Amino acid sequence: MMGPADLPDDGRRFIADYLIETPLDPARVAEVMAGEQSCGTFARVEGETDQLRERARAVVLAIDALESVAEPSLPNAWQQRQRISGPYRRARIRISFPVDNVGPNLPTLAATVAGNLYDLGEVTGLRLLDVQLPAAYRRSFDLPRQGIAGTRRLAGVVDAPLLGTIIKPNVGLSAEETADLVGRLCEAGVDFIKDDEVCANPAHAPLEQRVRAVMRRVRDYRDRSGRNVMVAFNITDEVDAMRRHADLIEREGGSCVMTSLNWCGYSAIQTLRRSTPLALHGHRNGFGMMSREPLLGMSFPAYQALWRLAGVDHLHVHGLNGKFSEFNDEVVEAARACLTPMAGDDAVMPVFSNGQWSGTVRPTFDAVNSSDMIFLSGGGILAHPDGAAAGVASLRQAWDAARAGIALDEYARQAPELQRAINFFGARLK
Repeated sequence: MMGPADLPDDGRRFIADYLIETPLDPARVAEVMAGEQSCGTFARVEGETDQLRERARAVVLAIDALESVAEPSLPNAWQQRQRISGPYRRARIRISFPVDNVGPNLPTLAATVAGNLYDLGEVTGLRLLDVQLPAAYRRSFDLPRQGIAGTRRLAGVVDAPLLGTIIKPNVGLSAEETADLVGRLCEAGVDFIKDDEVCANPAHAPLEQRVRAVMRRVRDYRDRSGRNVMVAFNITDEVDAMRRHADLIEREGGSCVMTSLNWCGYSAIQTLRRSTPLALHGHRNGFGMMSREPLLGMSFPAYQALWRLAGVDHLHVHGLNGKFSEFNDEVVEAARACLTPMAGDDAVMPVFSNGQWSGTVRPTFDAVNSSDMIFLSGGGILAHPDGAAAGVASLRQAWDAARAGIALDEYARQAPELQRAINFFGARLK
């Protein structure tokens, strides 16, 4: 990912990186891209002077040629009509855009760096790789209300990762059954509990009832133990309902709300951010449809840059050696992007999940070299053969071993919960 040194010195332009595939000259296609997303169309229009074009036009900064392929990645009717065929050349393109074309308008920024580019007839593949903003321009958008430091303060975790789990099964539990499970998880020693993304306001556990029941258990546990477990309630809904839900959670003493970012949209999340002080837990479900095809959609560095402008405090990055399709280097890149400041102290907390247990702790720590994360383990806690408390203990022991630089097997000799986890989960995952 590019750093601040790569940005224009005057702070008046932002940069987007792309991967393209085309049977045409990549330099020509780059100019089409720059024109299409700034001042250009297929013909000059009335009143479009050279002076206006100079002020508003995007500029191609770099073209790095890559390999060619014999077959196109995506079908293209325009090229068929033009009788254009391969080979299909791939290239990285860097384009800078005038800040004044967009202003502090997040949906329009997203439309500028992506938008109609995916429909261009000149390309048989296009992927947004990264977006970099001048610091002053970034600060014109929403900043995280809590971020890493605020999340740690609210959860009472000073320097270790926040260890947590997900309410499973994701549907079916009543409000009281959910609260009972949360109570048991609090007693087990977790720092963080989140709803599943498909359980928001179901008929069998209405959100208002669930919040009140869960927070009674959380407050009771806090009064007895002095520990404040953070619960991310899934309030995904239309914007007015989300604001009402957030107000209820705040009144009940909660500290976090969760939303499915892709289905709520930038504007709704911005409105929510501006109306609640609670930590905003951003769930990225649906990101795979934007990312799994290498020559289409966007990479996580670009995705997280845009969503951070909406003011989220946490972002999901999946997990190493997990159950989903992502390669480990993609997960690591995602976490590092979240932890990289865009303007001052605006980093957000990466959230690791899916198939995580004490055996994935060391590779996670070694790759990211940070404890600033939420590490969620469903089965790794709830399916531990000695119970949830032992599952939490095994995770803490694995993190202690990783940060001390001690091999997991060696540390486990003095840590029975970790040893049981290795014996149980390790054998199942081989």
